[in-house]
Amino acid sequence: MEAVREIVARAVPLDRSDVDTDQIIPSDWLKRVERTGFGEGLFSEWRESSDFVLNQEHYEGAEVLVAGPNFGTGSSREHAVWALQDHGFRAVISSRFADIFRNNSLKTGLVPVELPEPVVERIMRAVEDDPTIEVVVDVVDRRVAVPAIDLDEPFALDDHHHHRLLHGLDDIGLTLQHEEEITAYEGGRPSWAPEVTPSA
Repeated sequence: MEAVREIVARAVPLDRSDVDTDQIIPSDWLKRVERTGFGEGLFSEWRESSDFVLNQEHYEGAEVLVAGPNFGTGSSREHAVWALQDHGFRAVISSRFADIFRNNSLKTGLVPVELPEPVVERIMRAVEDDPTIEVVVDVVDRRVAVPAIDLDEPFALDDHHHHRLLHGLDDIGLTLQHEEEITAYEGGRPSWAPEVTPSA
């Protein structure tokens, strides 16, 4: 995954609470075997309505989603995160995330920014009033700023996930940090022990 240090982008206001993973990416889309192409299915049932926020031209190209509380509930569906990223979102701001959605996001580089509900409401209203407003998600200093409304707030991000995001480390990347130790261990294993031979 790519490292994430700072995101400066316009935002989309999704003023809905308790958005679950089936609403983010309906189950019809789970038949795909690739990890790409899910952006087309993002909120696909809601996008059938012409007035849905993602169908509004002035929000095209926005990279931050500002959502209501309890975002990402429901089944453990990595596809929900993939769909958001494939559509172009790099961060989601909400007052509360489902734990599994939050963990899936952090593993793939989508930044889940949890802020107090009144702060999220303030950002949401500002973006609704002026879609050109930019939101700054500063992963390095763990802060969110919206200069146009004089807002600057810290957000919680534990040191482990902070390190992962700053260095672009997914689960494979974390494992490869120990490549020397793994090689040394494999070199010391007895010859009779089973081994995995890399395919040609």
